[in-house]
Amino acid sequence: MDAGFDFNHREKPPSFADAVNACIDTALVAEQAERPQRDYLGGSRLGDICQRRLQYEYLKTPKDPGAGFSGKSLRIFALGHVLEDLAIAWLRKAGFDLRTRNRHGDQFGFSVVGGRVQGHADGVVVAAPNGMAVPALWECKSANAKNWREIAKHGVGKAKPVYAAQIALYQAYLGLTEAPALFTAINKDTCEIWHELVPFDAALAQSASDKAVTILRA
Repeated sequence: MDAGFDFNHREKPPSFADAVNACIDTALVAEQAERPQRDYLGGSRLGDICQRRLQYEYLKTPKDPGAGFSGKSLRIFALGHVLEDLAIAWLRKAGFDLRTRNRHGDQFGFSVVGGRVQGHADGVVVAAPNGMAVPALWECKSANAKNWREIAKHGVGKAKPVYAAQIALYQAYLGLTEAPALFTAINKDTCEIWHELVPFDAALAQSASDKAVTILRA
């Protein structure tokens, strides 16, 4: 008797690499869960157009099951930190006096409204070999090839408004409004680097600050 064909979909068994990565991701997610949640509104997030999302973040509204960061996302974040450290080293070797800590050894940052709004800058350029105006805020981001090309083509203000708002707000609160900020973007896929000078946008900084006040009053 012909047994016929079995057309039922069968899950492909996990490969050795999948099994190892599952262990890594489980460890990363567990580590993330142990980290204390922010008790302040982060300045880097105030460019988000969704005010309600920012309110949920600030109020620590519980997320739906499975809605937290995946292990893969946490690996991507970690890679971004590594690339930022490399960018710092490369710029310093090129002759840029890039400071990432103040004279007390703390990261450059600000805290306002009783600590309920805070921000931490990537660095400050205090001298440069190319004649750019200083002191200047330095912000660094990494992006996949598609997003990086958008930044390089249109500039950070148009391609990534969230980053632009962060830059303007940090310039304002750190008193670095005279010289344009130096924005660096690294292509994660090709290691191409984009740099641009971002003049201070007072209106954008005010808009981000006003949004923070609205969220805190909600």
